[in-house]
Amino acid sequence: MEPLNLDDFITHIDRPDSGVRRDAEEWRAGRSPRPGTLGRLDELGLWLAAAQGALPVRPLERPRVVLFAADHGIASLGVSAGEPATAVRMARAALDGESPAAVLARRCGAGLRVVDMALDCDLAELPEEVVRHRVRRGSGRIDIEDALTREEAERAFRAGMAIADEEVDAGADLLVMGDLSVGGTTPAGVIVAALCGTDASVVTGRGGSGIDDLAWMRKCAAIRDALRRARPVLGDQIELLRTVGGADLAAMTGFLLQAAVRRTPVIIDGVVGAAAALVGQRAAFRAPDWWVAGHSSGEPAQAKALDRIAVEPLLDHGVTAGGGVGALLALPLVQAAAELWARLPERAQRGALDAAVDDIT
Repeated sequence: MEPLNLDDFITHIDRPDSGVRRDAEEWRAGRSPRPGTLGRLDELGLWLAAAQGALPVRPLERPRVVLFAADHGIASLGVSAGEPATAVRMARAALDGESPAAVLARRCGAGLRVVDMALDCDLAELPEEVVRHRVRRGSGRIDIEDALTREEAERAFRAGMAIADEEVDAGADLLVMGDLSVGGTTPAGVIVAALCGTDASVVTGRGGSGIDDLAWMRKCAAIRDALRRARPVLGDQIELLRTVGGADLAAMTGFLLQAAVRRTPVIIDGVVGAAAALVGQRAAFRAPDWWVAGHSSGEPAQAKALDRIAVEPLLDHGVTAGGGVGALLALPLVQAAAELWARLPERAQRGALDAAVDDIT
């Protein structure tokens, strides 16, 4: 297998079609209600038109949710309220249709897929299609050792690329990306702090599990120690993911970049996805134009990462659950924008009531 060269993504990723975006702005100017009155729905409509390269926008008929599952060795330090090596329970709940993400995915008409990248459980505990991309059982404790080997990091990254290709080839027109992990916000915080040049305390949050003050201090110390190991490898994104990331973060980065190659928009969930997006932006600066952030998780590392890649969250409802929930809450908003931008009437066709509403607004 040829060595992984992330510089190739700079060549292979273009921005969404700027010509179609200009045409979409003109198209919208002739539609009712008046431009600007639909707020973020108009922004999303412009984004989807450029991403699809089509006008009117095509309704989103096959959204797909992909959740990357892994256990992180750093969880053994008590940096999460969740017990170490229990992410498999989250995976099973999602597969059984019982997790919040599974419920929301059904409501939105989205297929859901769980991918085991590094769960700390026997392979026989999960279906073969879930575990076939696993690169190892759990990850290293990033404050004192590498999360992965170089070969494992590359395998995980390529797996993420392959999964994006599989979903797009199967007809997905929008991807929703999330993670299932215990302790995953800690490596995410390390990556964000390293790439943004900030201290551990700036990026250390309470995580989706809502840790207490003592756990927060342990988490901050773990991020500080891992940061010392991260800084010497900042020039190599795969080395960074290998040293202080994990198989899920590596796979999510590959997934995001390959989705951009395939010109398929992605809704990102939470701080782990934001950290992967930040690494992806370092590899290909145009890639973030294909992504939106579903929600603000309240994690300072997520806010820092999204600010750096200039992506603004669609929602802020105080959701900290992770597991794709926040991104799925935003999915109906994106679907609504697509439906509206597929069917907005011309101004000449609007009735007296529409005109009166426009006059009021």
